[in-house]
Amino acid sequence: MVLNLSKVIELIVKEKGLRQEDLVQVVEAAVQSAAKKVYGDYDNIEAQYNPDIDEVEVFQFKVIAEKVDDPNTQISLTSARVLDPNCQIGDELGEKLDASRLGRIAAQSAKQVIVQKVKEAERDAVYNEFIDRKGELISGFVHRFDKRDAIVNLGKAEAILRDKEMIPGETLRRGDRIQALILDVTKSLRIPQIELSRTHPRFLVKLYELEVPEVTEGIVEIVTVAREPGIRAKIAVRSHDSKVDPVGTCVGVKGARVQNVIQELKGERQDIIIWSEDPVRFVCNALSPARVSKVIVDKAAWSMDVVVADDQLSLAIGRKGQNVRLVAKLTGWKIDVSSELSEEVVSSELVQDPVSITTMEEIDGSLAEALIEAGYKTREDLSKATEEELIEFEGIDESLAKKLIEKAMVGEGEA
Repeated sequence: MVLNLSKVIELIVKEKGLRQEDLVQVVEAAVQSAAKKVYGDYDNIEAQYNPDIDEVEVFQFKVIAEKVDDPNTQISLTSARVLDPNCQIGDELGEKLDASRLGRIAAQSAKQVIVQKVKEAERDAVYNEFIDRKGELISGFVHRFDKRDAIVNLGKAEAILRDKEMIPGETLRRGDRIQALILDVTKSLRIPQIELSRTHPRFLVKLYELEVPEVTEGIVEIVTVAREPGIRAKIAVRSHDSKVDPVGTCVGVKGARVQNVIQELKGERQDIIIWSEDPVRFVCNALSPARVSKVIVDKAAWSMDVVVADDQLSLAIGRKGQNVRLVAKLTGWKIDVSSELSEEVVSSELVQDPVSITTMEEIDGSLAEALIEAGYKTREDLSKATEEELIEFEGIDESLAKKLIEKAMVGEGEA
């Protein structure tokens, strides 16, 4: 058998980063496979590493029987007692086989099995190390390219950064050191597939955790993130300490912290805003620096109509709608932005329309807004409503509901 087997095992363990007990099992399996090629493919042949003699011993376990029908699985009591004087009928006895008979072909077979098993053990070790690290930030070097995908050397393993997970416009070269998010880890026939991402929103969160100790410590929380990778991102933050300004903390002294993140993201602009439990305030914060004049909320449709000053419209919408699109992603609300001028035109049209509910003196501006939002835009709409439906609105009691329906019917008849 192999000389200095313990040293060979120790060397492979060190080079491959495997556990010694795993490699011992690999060697035992390889010798067992080789032994079965010589002695026959029987289930009762086993190989066991004996550290005292630094050798893998091969045994064939047989049942002690009065009459031997199958010499490969049974042994007579007389023969058995030569090996163990105290054995009895029905006991199982391990008979040591001559390992020197394995020969060159069997040894080559054992070598192939060892190589294969080491690869499997190495693959499992890599998978087990990285499977629980999904969502973590990791650093590596660009090793090579597979078409447009980058293969990244992580030290103990290689990972793939697909073209779609790269920041648009960034150019990677062989040897570049990069940071990325471990997006997924899957098993494959050859090696575990470790997938990376630089476009995922969580990658941005991890970069801030790296740059801002208060985020790592939980003093400042990044509540939600919206990104258009390489162009712009919005980060909503809040502080769990009233003495700590979350925005200023993330920006850093003279913008040092946020600039480090921007540099890593190839110039991706960062908007850091205060998160709020109030969705209207949150949307207004997210639209900053644009100043909001009015917000009309439709909870059923999960949407908001936001009105801004005329000179704020382009700022609120952003280039090619980018700003309002990011606000919608960040807040989860559908956002429709319009200017005060366009709002006045709409209001004017409603007032001039004789069938509009806005011409009814019993209905003030805020109530008209709520009714129109609910679908009661004209007197005809209102005439078809029930008292029960109308008293659901703030400011309308049973008496006013009845009066509005009656007046709407009269007005509709006159119209």
